[in-house]
Amino acid sequence: MDRTVKCINTLFIVALFCTGVIAWGHSALIYAKAKLAQYLIADAWQETLATQKNVKPWPWADTWPVATLEIPEQGIQLYVLAGASGTSLAFGPGHIDGTAPIESTGTKVISGHRDTHFSALEFLDVGDTLILQDKLGRTQTFSVISEQVVNINDGPWQIEKQNDELHLITCFPFSSIVPGGPLRYVAVAKPKLDNLDTLEAQTTLYQSF
Repeated sequence: MDRTVKCINTLFIVALFCTGVIAWGHSALIYAKAKLAQYLIADAWQETLATQKNVKPWPWADTWPVATLEIPEQGIQLYVLAGASGTSLAFGPGHIDGTAPIESTGTKVISGHRDTHFSALEFLDVGDTLILQDKLGRTQTFSVISEQVVNINDGPWQIEKQNDELHLITCFPFSSIVPGGPLRYVAVAKPKLDNLDTLEAQTTLYQSF
């Protein structure tokens, strides 16, 4: 009887070990795919800057990089993708269709997952700097002016399209182990005053070619 129990325990331990190896292998594969995707997106962005054309990171992609978003206080730079569908957000934050284009004035809205690319928003503070680069190579510098949590059950997030703002949105709370939910964290940023003259100068330089 003791021998039978011992065998069962041994088999159970072996099964747990095998399950762990399989799970580790699956996680390693996901990690490798994510790293490869970021390399391809970075390469596509460099080609975009060189040609000012939308470049897909891989032939069957349904998205492409449209900007980079930098958070200097945290030493983070992210590639912003076109659209905010589930497939886009799996590889990076997405520029929400229907909001102002990255290259123009108006309110731009970018969303991302709280537990991956937009996890840095948990540590964002009012006054922090955000730097947005568009496909023309121009940079816009914003300053975070407010942070708030909204409930989407109360209605969609309202924006003033004519305002020149940058809104970053992700799910909330950051520590939740359950995905989804009705709460959203929203950071609102406005252009820094010295940014306006710089952007105008960059636009004039680009148009002179």
